[in-house]
Parts: sequence; structure tokens; C-alpha cells
Amino acid sequence: MNAWQFRKLKGHKKILMLTAYDYGFADALAEAGVDALLVGDSLGNVVQGNDTTLPVTLDEMIYHAKIVKRGAPNVFVVADMPFLSYQVSHEEAIRNCGRVLKESGADAVKVEGGEQIADLVYKLTQVGIPIMGHIGVTPQSSKMHGFTKRGKDTGDIDYLRRSAKALEEAGAFSLVLENITEVVAKQITESVAIPTIGIGAGPHCDGQVLVLYDFIGLTRERPPFAKNYLDLRAEIKDAVNKFRQDIMSNNIL
Repeated sequence: MNAWQFRKLKGHKKILMLTAYDYGFADALAEAGVDALLVGDSLGNVVQGNDTTLPVTLDEMIYHAKIVKRGAPNVFVVADMPFLSYQVSHEEAIRNCGRVLKESGADAVKVEGGEQIADLVYKLTQVGIPIMGHIGVTPQSSKMHGFTKRGKDTGDIDYLRRSAKALEEAGAFSLVLENITEVVAKQITESVAIPTIGIGAGPHCDGQVLVLYDFIGLTRERPPFAKNYLDLRAEIKDAVNKFRQDIMSNNIL
């Protein structure tokens, strides 16, 4: 599937997307039938143990996107562009986004920001780089805006609506809506012709994405919008205890 085909999913099916960061999970998720995988810079939190996504480097994103694509060669893979890899200049953004596609094999890249980056999105799409937008709560600007739900006041609602339209007109093939009020997410979804992928934005988006480690219960504390689908942390503890018992009883093959 390419970006144009992904865009055409709007109105035809709900899109199931999860993050992935390595070969093994990518392979398992591909076998499970996900529609798309996001190699998120959330790896800074769940893989590297950082408090924010800011320390993640371009080379690290390329490395993780490459092994995810290797594990899921027939799944649509989107790679996050990390902090300061696209904000400095249009020329540097084109170079770095191009590197990700060339070196990782990812099918598209994702950038955070609203109407203020529409010109950049236009430049990127004009040279053939498929762009997924990301508005609402944007973790790369968490030091400035935090993680408070967006779309609660008139000014912010207007900004989110304008941004969605501006990014669509600039050529983005899809939008992530993160932690936006359900009403505003529904309004945006109905106002644009490209798929919206929600995370903590209610049920009315065209698809949903979750951070894999929240989804499977490896993070110590799930965000409130991450449903308890699996408690892998508890299952790992149980498996370790069983292995310990086998060792103590010499029940080892």
C-alpha cells in the first residue's frame, strides 16, 4: 500500500494502526493483520526510558524504521521525524525526510505541527515525500504546551480546524489527532477528505493508533485512553516464576 491508497481508505474501513520499534513485534503485528505501523519517536520513552521524545536522533529513527519494515515488508510503515530534524529549514527537512525514506524503506514520514508548518508540508510533498500530519497534543512541544487535552476553548478549536485544513491543502495524506476533544475530532474528521487517525480523540476518527507498549501492558502506567487489551507485564512475571520453579526442580530439557 502507498500513501494514495492509504488516503482512499477513508470512508471504506476503520484503520487499525499501532506503533512498532523492532523486527519481532513488527512481524507479529503484520501477521495479526494491522493496516499500518507507526515507528514513533515514542521509542524515546518506551524503548530508551527517557522522560520525553526529544533525545531521539534521526539515525535512531532510521535504524528502528529499517528493522520494522524488515519485519513487516507488506505493511504500510510510517516513521516519525524526530525533534529538530525538520524544523530548522525547508532544505534540511527535505534532506532528512528523504534520508528516512531512502535508508529505512518506510512508506511515509510523520511531522508534528499545525498551520505554521503547512508551507513545509507543501515543499516536502512536492518532491515526492508522503507526509502524515499530527495535530492536537504534540509531544515534541510538550515542554511548551504540556499534554493537556486540546480543543476545549474557541481559540484552540479554530486553530485545530484551520490546521487540519491547511495540512490537507498542503498535501498531507493523513492526520493524527492526539488527545483532542471528541466533538472537535469528529468535526475535523468530517471536514477533511483525508483519513484522521485518533489517539485519545474519541471514536469518530477514521482510524486509531496506540503506542504498542501501552496496548500490550508493558508500560507501568497506561494513559487513560489506552484500553487494557493485554497485561504482558503480569504475564512476564508469571512466566519468570514458572521458569524459576523449573530451575529449582531441575525440570529443564
